[in-house]
Amino acid sequence: MYDVTIVGAGVAGTFMAYTLVQKHPGLQVKVVDVGKPLKERACAQGHGQPCTCSGACDQYIGFGGLGKSEGKFNFTNAFGGELPRKIGEQETDRLMKEVDRILTGYGGDRVDTYSTDNEHVKRRAACGDLTVLTTEVRHLGTSLAKEVFQNLYKHLVNKLSFSFNSRVKSITRLGQGFRLVTDCQQFLSRKVVLATGNSGREWFARITEPLGIEPRDTRLDLGIRVEMRGGQLDALLRETFETKLLKKTTRFTAYTYCMNPNGRIIQKHQHGLVMPDGQNLREQGMPGDNLNFTLFVPRYFPSQKQAVEEASRVIGGINRSRGRIVVQRLEDLKRGKGTTSLHTNPVIPSLSAEEGSLIEEVPHIYIEALIEFLTSLEAAIGEPVDPDTLLYGLDAKFYEPVIPTNRNFETDVPGLFLVGDCSSVTHSLSQAAASGIYVGEVIGG
Repeated sequence: MYDVTIVGAGVAGTFMAYTLVQKHPGLQVKVVDVGKPLKERACAQGHGQPCTCSGACDQYIGFGGLGKSEGKFNFTNAFGGELPRKIGEQETDRLMKEVDRILTGYGGDRVDTYSTDNEHVKRRAACGDLTVLTTEVRHLGTSLAKEVFQNLYKHLVNKLSFSFNSRVKSITRLGQGFRLVTDCQQFLSRKVVLATGNSGREWFARITEPLGIEPRDTRLDLGIRVEMRGGQLDALLRETFETKLLKKTTRFTAYTYCMNPNGRIIQKHQHGLVMPDGQNLREQGMPGDNLNFTLFVPRYFPSQKQAVEEASRVIGGINRSRGRIVVQRLEDLKRGKGTTSLHTNPVIPSLSAEEGSLIEEVPHIYIEALIEFLTSLEAAIGEPVDPDTLLYGLDAKFYEPVIPTNRNFETDVPGLFLVGDCSSVTHSLSQAAASGIYVGEVIGG
């Protein structure tokens, strides 16, 4: 019998496994993942192409999870999840420092951290009634992130049991422990930790329902990806590489996400949908000429099924079963007419998309939020937003449904824990990793 079984070898699972090995070396620990070891993970999505995987998608699943993508760790309590509310800000700060210590100990120290906390930016943003959300960032980039997680794997591989390409088919409560059945073995474990992120939503529901776990409401963020000329936000970004802005009204809350100065827009494939996504200049051979970000508007649905159905209805309608993304000039949007050509547009699109009208294909709330946000942004930067700015529809950020857990992330089923994004508490790499460390400390004590 294993003492602890972790299902999912993504960021939360990896950092939890590391913590158990370091602080509780006498425990028998098993890690099960439906994906592959990091060195075997390869998907065309990493190059902006459709998924080429025959089984679980290597882009999202396997050792390291999404940590091996851009490897952007935001160390902040201002956004990225609800971990500070659950365990307290001081404890979250401590865990964030431990996450960074581990990253730098396995090669992440080759890039420096940078801060987005800047009084000049805050003053300018306040002119437009915008709030600046600040963070300390260690942005590894894809290549270094892969190296760091591979180094972590080498440290762990001989200290616990890994089972890759292994799907858990059932988890059954058995006395003081659990029986886990996979597609190639079955075994017993005293405690089980689910660390499956938000890539295994259908599997998660099938596994947890027989255990009596009932999910609650689910958040879904949809938003328009904005691409503007590179110098448009110089008044804000003169002293910082990027910023995160928040706009709150009585009708909506909107926030900027994944701001990429000198970046490009690429395709993102998730849940069978094709969306515009940002690519940082560090992930490219040459810097781009534009700046891009998504303006997300969060909404809540009674169930995850309804949230996914809404995303499929809106984005699937835009895709039209052929991976279509629609793009429109800002000036055309304001005038209520569709864009028919971008051949002479001064802001050259970095993503090949179909000219059209967002008004006809995107729910009004996302357009309303964008127009009001850009008006506030103009007040902050002291100049009009370029009418040739490009708008792409539609980006999405998916979340897991809320599932009740106690302060130690233990569910109503004794001995069954949730960490990372599948807990619905964390929404970022840093908070997912921190939750793994936290549960690793308490579960072995």
